[in-house]
Amino acid sequence: MNITYIIGVVGTFIVMLLGMVLGINIGPDAAAAGLDTFTFTPENLWNFFDAASIFITIGCTFTVVAASFPAHMLKDIPKHFKIMLDAKKNNPMEYIDQLVELAQIARKNGLLSLEEKANEQTDPFFKQAIMLIVDANDQDKVHAILQNDIDCMSARHEDAAGLYDKASSVAPAFGMVGTLVGLINMLKSMNLDDSGGASSLGTSMGTALITTLYGCILAHVIFGPVASNLRTRDSEEVLCKMIIVEGVMAIQAGENPKSLRERLLTYMSQKQREMGAEPSKGE
Repeated sequence: MNITYIIGVVGTFIVMLLGMVLGINIGPDAAAAGLDTFTFTPENLWNFFDAASIFITIGCTFTVVAASFPAHMLKDIPKHFKIMLDAKKNNPMEYIDQLVELAQIARKNGLLSLEEKANEQTDPFFKQAIMLIVDANDQDKVHAILQNDIDCMSARHEDAAGLYDKASSVAPAFGMVGTLVGLINMLKSMNLDDSGGASSLGTSMGTALITTLYGCILAHVIFGPVASNLRTRDSEEVLCKMIIVEGVMAIQAGENPKSLRERLLTYMSQKQREMGAEPSKGE
C-alpha cells in the first residue's frame, strides 16, 4: 500500500479543515481582551460550501478531460489508482534473485532447461524474455524486441499520467471561470441604492471566490499527486524490466551467476546493494 500518498492527501485535508475552523489568538490585544489562545468555530465550514461552485468546477473539469481523451483511457482510471496505491508490485531484488537462479540452471543444463521456469512466470515480460533466449534468437534481436516493449509501455504510462496533468491544469481554470460567473451574477444583482446592497457585497464576493479554492484543491491535492505517483510507478517498472533485459542477455552469453548478480546490483542504490549482496543458497 502506498501509505505516503494516503497520509499526504488525508493530512492535507485535515490541516486545511483545521485552518478553516481554528483561530489562534496571540499578542497583547488578545491577552487584553481575555481571549483563549485557540478557538474553534466549526460553523465556519459552511462558508466554504457552495453547490453551484462544486457543480461548475468539478463538473466542467471532468467533462473537459472526457472530451480530451479516448474512452478506453477513461475506463482505466480505477486501474490507475490501483497501480498508484500498490507500492510493492515492482521489487528489483526479486528479479535479480530469479535471474541469478536462472543463470545457475542455464550453466548446468543449458538454455533449453529454462523453458519450464519461463512457464512458471506470472510476469508476461519476464516470460517473453526467457522464451526469446530459449528459442535461440540472435542477441541483437532479443535486445531490440525487449527494448521496444519497454519504450511502448513507458509511452502508454506517460499518456495515463498526462490525463491527470490535463485535469490538474483544467481544474484551476474552471475555478476561475466559476469565480467570474459568481462575480458577474453578483454585479448584475447588486443595487447600491438599496440599504442592503452594499452589506451583501462581502458575502457574495466570498461565494464567487470559492470556485477558485475548489479548483486549487482538485489540481494540487487530487490530480497532481496521482500524476506524480504514476510516473514513479513507471520508473520502478522500467527499472525492473531493464534488469530483466540485462539479466537474460547475460544468461544467453553464459555469464557466471556471481558476476551476473554483481552486474545487476549496479542498478540499485548502495544501501539496496548491501541488502542484496548476500548470494542465494546454492550459488
